[in-house]
Amino acid sequence: MADLSLVQYVLIGLIFIWSGFVRSGLGFGGAVLSLPFLLLVHNDPLVYLPIIAVHLLVFSALTIAMNNRKSKADTKPEGGTVDWPYLWRILGIMIVPKLIGVFGLITLPAQIMSVIIFGIVSVYSLSYIFNRPFRSNSKVVDTIFLMLGGYISGTSLIGAPLIIAVVAQQLPKEKLRDTLFALWFILVTIKMAAFIAVGVDLQLIHHLWLLPCAAIGHVIGLKFHDHMLKSETPVFFRLLGCVLLLISCVGLWNGLA
Repeated sequence: MADLSLVQYVLIGLIFIWSGFVRSGLGFGGAVLSLPFLLLVHNDPLVYLPIIAVHLLVFSALTIAMNNRKSKADTKPEGGTVDWPYLWRILGIMIVPKLIGVFGLITLPAQIMSVIIFGIVSVYSLSYIFNRPFRSNSKVVDTIFLMLGGYISGTSLIGAPLIIAVVAQQLPKEKLRDTLFALWFILVTIKMAAFIAVGVDLQLIHHLWLLPCAAIGHVIGLKFHDHMLKSETPVFFRLLGCVLLLISCVGLWNGLA
C-alpha cells in the first residue's frame, strides 16, 4: 500500500468505515460487503486481507466481551453468550476446507483470486436481489454449506452467508451473534498464522490509521443496530444486492480482460 495515491488512501479509509459499520450493524458482512470495493481501488486481495483479519480479531473479541458483561449484569449469568459445544462441532467440519482455502489464497496469483472473489460475491448479490438467501434443509446440506463456507473463508473471508445459512437455524437469537463472532475469531486466527508463516506483509503501519476508521464505523453500527434490524426489508437488501452485482461485474470484467 505504500505506493498508492492520496485519493486511493481516502477511498480505502471510507470503505473501512463502511466495513466496521456493516460488521457491527448486521453481525456479519464486514468483508463480503467491503472487499469488492477495495479490489476496485487496488486489485490485490493479499494487501487487504491481513488488515480485515486484524479488524475481525479486535472487534469480534471486543463485542463478545461487552455482550458477556452485559449478560452477566442482566438476567443470564450462566453459559455466556457463546454456544461453545456447537461451535467446536461445526469447526470440526470446517477446519480442513478452511486450511485448503488458505493454501489456495497464498499460492494462486492475485488476479485469479480477485476473479474468484468477485464471482462469489456476484452469487451472493443475486441471493439478495431475488430475496432468496441461502437455506439449509438437511444434515447433508448443512455439512456441504459449512465445508464450502470454510473453504471460501480460507480464500477470502467472505464465507459468512453459507455458514449463517446453517448456524442461524440451529442457535437461539441470544447466542447467534456472539457464537458467530467467536467462530470468525478462530477462523481468522488460523489465517493470520498462515500469513505470518509464509511471510505475507501484514501492512502493520497502515493499521495505525485504518483501525480507527473501522472503529468509527463500528461505533456508528452499534448505535444504529436496533434501528437497522427493524428496517431490514427486501427492498434494502435488493438495493444492496444490485450495488454488489454492479461492482462484481466491473471487477470480473477488469480481471478477465
